Amino acid sequence: MKNLNEVEIQKADIKGFDINRLTKKLGADSSVFRRNTPFPYIVLDSFLNGEIANEALSQFPKVGKQEWISYLHYNEKKFGLNKYEQLPSTIKKLIDELNSPSFLEYLTSLSGIENLIADPSLEGGGLHLSERGGFLNIHADFTVHPHRKTWERRLNLLIYLNTDWEESYNGKLELWDNKMTECKASLAPTFNRAVIFATNSDSYHGFPDPIQCPEGMTRKSIALYYYTAANKEISVRSTNYKARPGDGIKKVFIYGDKQLINLYTLIKRTFGLNDDFASKILRLINRKRK
Repeated sequence: MKNLNEVEIQKADIKGFDINRLTKKLGADSSVFRRNTPFPYIVLDSFLNGEIANEALSQFPKVGKQEWISYLHYNEKKFGLNKYEQLPSTIKKLIDELNSPSFLEYLTSLSGIENLIADPSLEGGGLHLSERGGFLNIHADFTVHPHRKTWERRLNLLIYLNTDWEESYNGKLELWDNKMTECKASLAPTFNRAVIFATNSDSYHGFPDPIQCPEGMTRKSIALYYYTAANKEISVRSTNYKARPGDGIKKVFIYGDKQLINLYTLIKRTFGLNDDFASKILRLINRKRK
């Protein structure tokens, strides 16, 4: 256990958001988080300090300037940047704070999940960006860290950095029930909004309708995932994409693509690959299609 002085020093080092404000609301927010359906979640608007949010937006890189991962297949069309050393300075500092012991303590109090672990490798997370036409089909996330076989994924934190985002642009985060019969919540990706939600085998979510924002505009977010460690290897399951009730023949392609992802996940774990490998192949395939 940390003593009070250590906790106060850690809180004093946090500049990106007001940890004291979050802590004061913990009782009410924890009740909301645990009561919400279809799985525990909470929406926190004006999450970052305003100056930091604006700096993060101004520094948010465009695709092509860093080594973005191309997630371009039937079930998603988006880009990711998870190489810490390539992230802008403000975003690096912010991620450090969101992975700090003080914030992990906050997440534990909010969720009731003890011994949470931050992921310094930002596997699958970091920065996410989707251009016009981008989408992410409904899915439940991979259950175990790809390179740490005893780390079970427990919480997602998404921070949106989209100004002037209109409803007609689509891109809302949809939360579906565990039988995939109904969307229970639809959350707009508005500027400086954070969404924290529990991840398990049936926490189905995504933004499946292609984004209709103007050309040159993008849907931007910071994504961080938190884990707990087991004392033995955990049963692994890769990202589980699901069709919606009205998807019709698309169900076949969603399922087929999911099986390819399962195979890739197995190869990735077996040979210790990262997503750069698949990204290069997907970029090559998409270039040939054009």
